[in-house]
Amino acid sequence: MGRISRAALIAATLAPLGCLAAAQERTFTVDVRLVRLLAAVQDDHGKPAGDLNKDDFTVYDNGVKQDVSVFERYTQQPLSVALLVDISGSTAKDLKYEADSVSRFLKTLFREGNPLDSCALFTFNWEVRLRTSFTRNMQRLEHEMRLLRGEAGTAMYDAIWLASQELEDREGRKVVVLVTDGGDTYSIKKFDDALRALHHADAILYSIVVMPITNDAGRNIGGENALQTLSVNTGGRIFYPSVGSTLDQTFDDILRDLRTQYYLGYYPHTPPATERFHHVEVKMSRPGLRVLTRNGYYGEFAATEPPAPSGKRGPRITR
Repeated sequence: MGRISRAALIAATLAPLGCLAAAQERTFTVDVRLVRLLAAVQDDHGKPAGDLNKDDFTVYDNGVKQDVSVFERYTQQPLSVALLVDISGSTAKDLKYEADSVSRFLKTLFREGNPLDSCALFTFNWEVRLRTSFTRNMQRLEHEMRLLRGEAGTAMYDAIWLASQELEDREGRKVVVLVTDGGDTYSIKKFDDALRALHHADAILYSIVVMPITNDAGRNIGGENALQTLSVNTGGRIFYPSVGSTLDQTFDDILRDLRTQYYLGYYPHTPPATERFHHVEVKMSRPGLRVLTRNGYYGEFAATEPPAPSGKRGPRITR
């Protein structure tokens, strides 16, 4: 009887520990990082709506309504602009006009924005080159723009992917402005890689497709559609200007978006997701308004980049 009693006592002692272990096995870690959204809101006429309050925005994360913890109207958070300029052979005749428009855009940005705003200049053809790391030095940026020459190849997805890598650890707002005349012909990375990299960097893409060809013959419609998707999914826009005044107007429109952005932040409370990507939707309480913001983000524990196939090199920046 004494032996049976000791066994019963041991079982009774261990039972709570077993329940505790089982409870621990059932717990899961919740992603509580602050999710940051930059939103540009337009009315029916495409003009910015600048008089909105936090209550005018409703945010859903994987279909679950969220509590907006941070709200700024006309946010002045420091802005990092990664400027990507296509210098493939077909762009050679327009590079001077593009450089002039870019210079006017940056001068206005630095004059009217946050004193900590900065820009990095990348070019791409068959390779991706970082001409100038993040700086406010206009003389340096303009000097590099004057040196641009066209050469064959268009590694556009590689350029987006590499620029996003450079942006990822920077604080504040992050924007990629891409100036090109067509699609990709030379990249190692693909469309999905570019989109994933933009999302990981929390970066908005503005695509400027300079239109030397106005009819469909000779245009890269597939490339333009890809840029449209990349831009919309990150909260940006795509433009189709020709060189000259319409290109200047495009940069003015981008500046207007950047000046009138709303900043929203929330700590997600959603059921555990079956996928690493969280789908985000922002709805407006006022009728007739259109919001531009990214369509989602990758959870905290998502791998930044899937491993490359054995023996295959990823793209590299030439500095």
